[in-house]
Amino acid sequence: MLTKTESARLESGSRLDPATVEAAANTASKIIDGVSRVFLGKDSVLRNAVIALIARGHVLLEDVPGAGKTVLARTLAASIGGRFSRIQFTSDLLPSDITGVTVFSARDETFVFHEGPVFANVVLADEINRASPRTQSALLEAMSEREVTVDSRTRELPDPFFVVATQNPHEHSGTYPLPESQLDRFIMRLAIGYPDREAEGRIAMMQGFSGNLGLVPVVSPGDVAAAQKAVSGVHIPAFLMDYLLELVARTRASQMLELGVSTRGVVNLASAARACALVAGRDYCVSDDVKTMFVPVCAHRVVLRGQRAGGGTTNGEATALLSEILASTPVPGD
Repeated sequence: MLTKTESARLESGSRLDPATVEAAANTASKIIDGVSRVFLGKDSVLRNAVIALIARGHVLLEDVPGAGKTVLARTLAASIGGRFSRIQFTSDLLPSDITGVTVFSARDETFVFHEGPVFANVVLADEINRASPRTQSALLEAMSEREVTVDSRTRELPDPFFVVATQNPHEHSGTYPLPESQLDRFIMRLAIGYPDREAEGRIAMMQGFSGNLGLVPVVSPGDVAAAQKAVSGVHIPAFLMDYLLELVARTRASQMLELGVSTRGVVNLASAARACALVAGRDYCVSDDVKTMFVPVCAHRVVLRGQRAGGGTTNGEATALLSEILASTPVPGD
């Protein structure tokens, strides 16, 4: 007997080709297996990062220094055979240091555009909250539109394009908290945390996070782009969409929250659930896809009453509150 989800899937009439689903799932599996050889002890973080990549989103890593944030970004870039760039955000960083500049060439007597570090497949925006709001906003167009405009000319960024931004949740001296508009552009906020004792010992035996990571590409940028394209074909049954919308509605109605999940958050949650299903080898979503993605996608989009957005100190409380909402909201039909 078919489950409610499987029945809705068959009734939808919008199934992806099985070969496409298999190829996308294999792409994600190869990336996870490859990166996990270097990025040790944090399988759920790695899986969520890959889901964010497949969903064409961007990730904010909020953790203490030395947790492996740079390693995660570098190994993701290496595993897909893509170009990696790292931008160290500081108070004197300018928008042009990110997007690039146009320089006059005396030899050719013409203006030549020099690409900035944002022109890469995987961009690590390290300590993003240490740059001025003006510089932070230089990433907005790039993250949202996947293009930058310099000197009235729009230039497309590489495909795939994935931003991994980091910030330290404990050191706020000389920082500029990310505004809601910037936070909302990240599909997920993740915390790596400390590895377990065994994994930490293996990291020490590997001489830490520096040096040659020894990774070779396991997929191509084209494989990732194909998987990203397939996400839109994953079916979300109507009752699951109602469940997703009910979860979001409860964040907006909560007396503990000053600001609930935005409409962009709804779109991102649906995209992440689709990508989660695709990574699992399905062309349709089940309730666990929505449940798994709800907290990572939505916790950074809400503001607790009496606390400022982007402050970096409320992630644990927001996570706990959203977990309560998730536990108290039944799936329709269950």
